[in-house]
Amino acid sequence: MNTSLNWIKAMVPGLEVTDQEFRDAMTLSGTKVENFTAFDKNLDKIVVGQIESVEKHPDADKLVICQVNVGSETVQIVTGAPNIPVGSSGQKVPVVLDGGCVAGGHDGGALPEDGIKIKKGKLRGVESFGMMCAIEELGSSREFYPDAPENGIYILGDDAQVGEDAVHYLGLDDTVFEYEITNNRVDCYSIIGIAREAAATFRKPFTPPVVTETGNAEDINDYVKVDVEATDLCSRYTARLVKNIKLAPSPKWMQLRLASASIRPINNIVDITNYVMEEYGQPMHAYDYDTLAGGKIVVRRAKDGEKFMTLDGQERTLDSDMLMICDGEKAVGLAGIMGGENSKITDDVKTMLFEAATFDGTNIRKATKRLGLRTDASGKFEKGLDPENALAAMNRACQLIEELGAGEIVGGVVDVYPNKKERVRVPFEPERINALLGTNVSVEEMLGYFKMLELDYDEAKQELIIPTFRQDLLRTADIAEEVARFFGYANIPTTLPHGASTMGKISFKQRVEDVAGEIAQFCGFSQAMTYSFESPKVFDKLKLAADAEERKTVVISNPLGEDFSIMRTLPLNGMLNSLAINYNRRNKDVKLYELAKVYVPVEGEDLPDERVQFTLGFYGDGDFFTMKGVVEEFLEKIGMSARPEYDPEAGKTFLHPGRQAEILYKDTVIGYLGEVHPDVADTYGLGERTYIAVLDLPEILPFASFDRKYEGIAKFPAVTRDISMVMPKTVLVGEVEKIIEKRGGKLLEKYNLFDIYEGAQIKEGFKSVAYTISFRAKDRTLEDKDIQPIMEKILGDLSGMGIELRS
Repeated sequence: MNTSLNWIKAMVPGLEVTDQEFRDAMTLSGTKVENFTAFDKNLDKIVVGQIESVEKHPDADKLVICQVNVGSETVQIVTGAPNIPVGSSGQKVPVVLDGGCVAGGHDGGALPEDGIKIKKGKLRGVESFGMMCAIEELGSSREFYPDAPENGIYILGDDAQVGEDAVHYLGLDDTVFEYEITNNRVDCYSIIGIAREAAATFRKPFTPPVVTETGNAEDINDYVKVDVEATDLCSRYTARLVKNIKLAPSPKWMQLRLASASIRPINNIVDITNYVMEEYGQPMHAYDYDTLAGGKIVVRRAKDGEKFMTLDGQERTLDSDMLMICDGEKAVGLAGIMGGENSKITDDVKTMLFEAATFDGTNIRKATKRLGLRTDASGKFEKGLDPENALAAMNRACQLIEELGAGEIVGGVVDVYPNKKERVRVPFEPERINALLGTNVSVEEMLGYFKMLELDYDEAKQELIIPTFRQDLLRTADIAEEVARFFGYANIPTTLPHGASTMGKISFKQRVEDVAGEIAQFCGFSQAMTYSFESPKVFDKLKLAADAEERKTVVISNPLGEDFSIMRTLPLNGMLNSLAINYNRRNKDVKLYELAKVYVPVEGEDLPDERVQFTLGFYGDGDFFTMKGVVEEFLEKIGMSARPEYDPEAGKTFLHPGRQAEILYKDTVIGYLGEVHPDVADTYGLGERTYIAVLDLPEILPFASFDRKYEGIAKFPAVTRDISMVMPKTVLVGEVEKIIEKRGGKLLEKYNLFDIYEGAQIKEGFKSVAYTISFRAKDRTLEDKDIQPIMEKILGDLSGMGIELRS
C-alpha cells in the first residue's frame, strides 16, 4: 500500500512532520513504513517563468535565446527545445535558476543521487542564466503527465502564477510512503484507513471526506433490477446509475493524487473509480448501461467450461467456483477481478451503471490463481472487505461525478444486502489490559485512544463497540494491543515475569512425571510403552463386573479392528501383556513402569478426560511391600511428607482379595496397588506372583511440592524408645502409626517399624510388631520426665485397641 503524504494531510489538518518523523512514528504505532520516496528530493530553486521573447541563436541553428520573466527579474536562457520556436511568447514553463537542482534528463539512465546542479554559463558564446525543464528533469514522466511533450519543455497551465514555486504547482512537493500492511488490517488498504492511523498516532483531528446526497428525482429501480443468486459469495451488491456522461480529463488535483499512487490518469469516469478505490479501499466497476440486456444484473456462479472475454482481450475458461456478473442474457464481468469486453466504457458511452460490492475474499483469491489473472481490485477483494464500506464508496463516487460535471446521477440506489454485518462487542477490562501489558494506563487515557480509532463505548454494559472496518478486534488481547500501540511500546516499563510461567524450564506437571521416571529407574524398573487402543475383551480378562465404570469407553469411529476399537480406561492390560511377553521369554525378575494416559468419557462433553497414570509392575524378586516401598519413595520425593494410608478393602477384581489396597493421601484416593489375582495372571500367561501399582497423577499434583525448608543440624541428642507389641492380625500398622504421630507431638522426630513376627511363640490370630521411636528437642536435651508422659499416652491409646506390650 502506497500513500501520498499530501493526501494524508488533507484528512489530518495540522499534520506538520518531516518524512523521517512520519515514518518513525507510524512504524512505532503499528503501521510499518517500508520506505518512502520524496518527489522533490533533488529539486531546488525551480519557479514558474513566462517566456517574453524567443530569438534565434546567432551561431547555432538548433538553439534559441529566450527572455523569461521569473517574477523577481527577467533572465536569459538558451535552449534547444523543439516546442519553443522563434517568435513565440507567453508560454509558462518551469525554470530552474542559477544554482538550482533538477532530478535528471531525457536519456532514461539512472538518476544521480543528489540531482544535477544548474549553473550559469555560455552556450555557443551566449550567456544562459538557468534552464527550462522537461517533465523528466523534474523527476516524473509522461505516464503521469500525459500532456507533456515527448521531447520538449513542459508547458504549464494558464493558472500558474509567475514566480511561484513550480514544484508546488505541479504537486511534486510530496512524498509517497510504502507500507507493509498485514492481511488482518484490511482497513489500512485505503487512504482513509492510513489517515485515521496517522491522526491517532500524531493526536490530530481526523476529517474524512464529507459525502453529500446526490441524485435527481428519478428512481434507479425503474432502470435496473439486481438478483444475487450466489449469496454465499456476494454478501452485498450496490449499484447506481449515471446519465448524460461527459467524458473529459479529470482535474489537476485528482490527477496528481492518482499519480502519487502510481495510477495513470485516463478520463474523469475511470479516474473517479480509481480514486475512490484508493481513498476508500473499495474497488468499483462501471458498465455501459446500454449494453446490459434487459436492464438487469445477475450475480451467479459460472458454469464449468464457460468462456468469457475479459477487458484485456483474453478469452478465459471458467468453472463453477468462479463468480460472474451477468445481465439478462450474458456474462459481463468476472466478479471482483475484471470486467468484460462486451460492456466496457467507451468514448461513446451515454449512460453508465456503477457497481460497488463485497465478494468473498477466499473465492476471489482462488479464482485469480486458477485464471492467472490478478488485478488491483482482486488484490483488495481477497483480503475480505467490509460490506458496510460498499455503499459509502458508491456515494462518494457519485458525489465526485456531480462535482466534476461528469454526468447526472439517477436518484436512489440498488442495495442487495440480505445479512447486515453487525458490530462486534468486546468487554472493556482495563485491569486485565494493564496486567497483560505491565502498564498502569488510566481508563480515561484508554478511552481516548479508542475514540480516536472510532471505537464506541457502552458504559452501562462496560463494552467496546467495534466498527465493522476493524475486523481484527475480536477479544481483550486485541484491545490491549491497541492500547500498547498508542501508549507507545517504548513507554512500557520493564517488568519481571510472574504467575505460572515456567521461565524457560519445564512445567510443574512435567517435573513430577520426570521424578516418577527417575524413582522407577532407581528402583530397577525399565520403561515400557503400550498402546492406547484396546479391545473390549480386556475387561473380561480383568474380571471386571458388567456394570463397572471402566467399561464406559471412548469408541474409535474407524478402528483397525476389534482389538483396537476403544480407548483404554485402565493401564493394566498393556502392562500385564508386556510382563507376560517377558515371562514367556524366560526373563527373570522383570520390573516395568509406564507413564501413560487413560481416556475417561465425560458425560455431555465431546472430548474425554485424559489422565496420566504412573503404572508399575513386576514379578520375581520382591513382594507387596517391595511395591509399597517404591510408591512411598516416589511420594516422598515429590514433597508429600505425610505418610500415605492404605485401605485393604479396595475391591479391585483383578487383584488378589487379601493382598490389595487403595492408596489414600489426606483422605483422597490417589491410586491402588496389590498382587494380581491368580486367575487374571493365569489368563495373561504369568506363572509367577505379579504385583502392580497405579498412581493417578492428576490426584497427586495438588499435594506435590518441590519446596524444601532447610533445617540446621541438631544441637541436642535424640532420645529413643523401643516398644514391642502383640496385636490382632486384623489391626493394621498404619493405625498404630497414627497413634504414635498423634501422641508424639512436637518432640516426635521419627519412628521406624523394625520387626513383624508371626509364629509358634505368638498366640493364634495375633502378630508381634516392634517400633523404634525417636524424640528430640531443638532447644535442650530431653530427660526421662519429658518422654515418659508421651509414652504413657501412646501405650494407653494402643491398649484401647486390644494391643498389649510384649515382655
